[in-house]
Parts: sequence; structure tokens; C-alpha cells
Amino acid sequence: MPATPAPTLTPAAPTPGPGARAAGLLRACRPKQWLKNLLVLAAPGTAGVLTDPGVLGWTALTFALFCLAASGTYLLNDARDVHRDRLHERKRHRPVAAGTVPVPLAVGTGTALILVSLLAALASGNLPLLAVLLGYLALTTAYTLWLKDITVVDIAAVAGCHVLRAIAGGVVIGVPLTAWFVIVVSLAALLVVAGKREAELRNPGSDGARAALDGYSRSYLVQIRTMASAAMIVTYCLWALEGGADQAPDGFRAASIVPFFVFVLRYHQLVDRGVGEEPEEIALRDRPLQLCLFALVALVGLGIYT
Repeated sequence: MPATPAPTLTPAAPTPGPGARAAGLLRACRPKQWLKNLLVLAAPGTAGVLTDPGVLGWTALTFALFCLAASGTYLLNDARDVHRDRLHERKRHRPVAAGTVPVPLAVGTGTALILVSLLAALASGNLPLLAVLLGYLALTTAYTLWLKDITVVDIAAVAGCHVLRAIAGGVVIGVPLTAWFVIVVSLAALLVVAGKREAELRNPGSDGARAALDGYSRSYLVQIRTMASAAMIVTYCLWALEGGADQAPDGFRAASIVPFFVFVLRYHQLVDRGVGEEPEEIALRDRPLQLCLFALVALVGLGIYT
């Protein structure tokens, strides 16, 4: 009687070493997404005060605190969603979902980063900054626990986080936030988040990974993008063409309408191609978008600072 072959045992996956864990922890903090925190420059930049060293110092502090807070919330979010992320074609490679960073380590580090950001804001003595940072953390926590699974509300919550970043840049130095500014930033945030959801909906690997996606259709998200971008362009044009009581509109600001408009058109084109799931990747890799942004910032800067 032939001998029964011994069962083949699948070797266990090797435990990540300290170096791999440290690298994975840094990647889980999503440093590429710190680009979003550059929104803190928007209010002082359009107010024409970025040349003041004191303003630059406060703005840099605000940027750093939001980077810490955001990374802390990313870690806590990944720890909570670890099982759902493992069902996602792309997110299963995230360090927490892949097992490179253990869940307790992600929770502990995330909590520590959030506490450090709050304590630093408190130590700065700038109560408006602390209030906005607390609001941001409250909204992101609510999003992680509940709001991300509620259709439409999830889009509003993520867009609200972007708006709070821009607001923080104004309140930290006491710059009044105009209606033009708040409307354009809010609509831009809505446009970006709707594009992100649309790209996620196109991705077959997203099935089951985000409950709120079941309530969306591509046509509905296209309508949101269209309405948000149309209202944003009109609002921006009104701001750019606004002059004083006895003054003509500034030429540089008026000229900035062209790159602004092309920027929006290019973003829509990219989303239609299905590449809007990671907006920060678009900003880092797409040269036409970068050129439009450079021209926009340059023209607005010349209009404000000259």
C-alpha cells in the first residue's frame, strides 16, 4: 500500500521587522495627503499678508498641526476599517490592512499624534486655531465612526474637512474670511470629493468596501460635479472682476480666470478617465494641471502683491 504523502504546510508570513514597521507606519500616515493642508495658505495668501514673517510662522505652525492631526485620523480610520480595506483591490495594500503595521500600533500612534497636535495648539495660546482644530477632529471622528456610511452626508463631511483647513489659515492670523473665499473653497472641495466618489464607483475593487457607494450612481455624481464647478466658476469670475467704487478690475486677477477655467476643465477630463480616486496623485503627477495651477497662483499673486 503506497504511503500517504505528508500534507504540505503553507509557511506563515514573516513578521515585519522594526524597519519595515517604521516605514509602514510612515506610509500609513499618508504624507502625500499633507498636500491638502496647503489650504491653510489660501486665506493669508489672498489677503496679501504672506510676506509678513509673523504670518508665515503662524501659517507654518497651522500646516504642521493639521499634518499631525490628519495623520492621526488616517491611522485611526485604517485601524477601524482594516477588515473592509482587505476586501478592496487597492486599499488591501495599505500597511494596516496588509499587516505591516499592527492595529494596536496604529491606534496608539494615531491617538498620540492627535494629542500632540491639540497640546501644541493649546500651548500656542491661539484659541481660534485650537477651536478650528477641535472642529476638524470632531468632524473626522464622526466621519470615521458614522458619516462615511451615509450617502451624500459622507461627501459633505469630507468637503467640510477641506473647508476647515482653509478657515484655519485665516483665523490663526485674524484675517476676515470673505463670502467669495468661503464659497469658492466650499464648491472646490465639493467638486474634488464628488470626483473621488465617482472614481471609486468606477473601480470594481471597491465593491463592499464603502457602504455609502451603494447609494450613488455615476450620473448623480456627474451632476454634483457639474453644479459645483459651474457655481464655483461664476463666483470666482465675480471676485476676479470685482473693482473698487471708482476703480477698474485688476488686470492680473481678471487674467487668472483663464487658467482657473482650464484647471477645472482639465480636472473634469481626468475624473472622466477614472483617475480621480486619489486627488493628491493627480496634483503630483499631471503636468497640465500643475501648469494651470502655477499660472493661476502667479497671476493672483501679481494682482494682490503688486
